[in-house]
Amino acid sequence: MNNQIVVIKNLKREFRMGAETVRALNDVSFVINAGEFVTIMGSSGSGKTTMLNILGCLDRPSSGEYILDGVQVSKLSKSELAVLRNNKIGFVFQSYNLLPRTSAIENVELPMLYNKKYSAKERREKALTALAAVKLSQRVNHLPNQMSGGQQQRVAIARALVNDPVMILADEATGNLDTRTSYEIMMLMQELNTDHGKTIVFVTHEPDIALFSKRTITLKDGKLLKDEINNHVQSARKMLESLPALDESLNVKS
Repeated sequence: MNNQIVVIKNLKREFRMGAETVRALNDVSFVINAGEFVTIMGSSGSGKTTMLNILGCLDRPSSGEYILDGVQVSKLSKSELAVLRNNKIGFVFQSYNLLPRTSAIENVELPMLYNKKYSAKERREKALTALAAVKLSQRVNHLPNQMSGGQQQRVAIARALVNDPVMILADEATGNLDTRTSYEIMMLMQELNTDHGKTIVFVTHEPDIALFSKRTITLKDGKLLKDEINNHVQSARKMLESLPALDESLNVKS
């Protein structure tokens, strides 16, 4: 039996807006096992952002259960949640969230600054390994403004990997990227999932991005509309190879 990384049971999240109660999530249940690559889809107002915040331990459900890698999240204090978030979840955001005056390797080291078990030398070694995993060994000392959007997102993915989390949680991680660079990032995600066994939860509103995952959970009006296995997973590498070649004089590697 697969190790259950995420267990969501009868999850509800309600907000008060004046005299009205808004049910952002209404009795949602699903399980994500170790090594799965899952997309969570939904249009604006579907509840996917609320679900993202709960999965990322940034918000608490009004009722129901969220168990992350065997830990009952609802019973944790704010400080315990922060430790769990840092140790168990690697975040990748649409806007990269890199420190602008900080090099790639220093950005990747950030999550380990709060982890006392690593020395400065160990932090540097782990950051170099993570940057090598996303094919950025030649950019370790570059600042964000010296890198393309795709390279910045790779730094963000390396930062997400560096603490060896049980889950990578991506929020519209291709939303600011062009088609070619989006395919490059999805190819990297597929490699991390297939070759390294990383559990990936990718929140998106783009159906074509969901085709790169092995399973799609669709939310609508706060409820689970569909939970489907993708039997025809698209290869991001093949999609990338099918694009017209770039003029090499204009090409910036990302």
